[in-house]
Amino acid sequence: MDLVNAAVGLKQAQVASQVQFAVAKKLLDNQKFQGAAALKLLEAASNTTSKAGDEMVAAATGLGGEIDVYG
Repeated sequence: MDLVNAAVGLKQAQVASQVQFAVAKKLLDNQKFQGAAALKLLEAASNTTSKAGDEMVAAATGLGGEIDVYG
C-alpha cells in the first residue's frame, strides 16, 4: 500500500508542477504584452511631442513652414 501511496503522491506532485509552470508562463506572457504596450505608448507620446515642438518652432520663427522650390 505504501508503494501505491508513493505513486499517487508523485503523480499529484507532477500535475501540481505542470499547473504552476503553466500559470507562470501565462503571467510572463502577460507581462511581456504589457511591457510592449507601454513602450508603444511612450514612442507615440515622444513622436507627438517632437512634432508639436517642430510646429511651434515653425510658427515662432517662420522657418520650416514652406519649402523654397525656386532657389
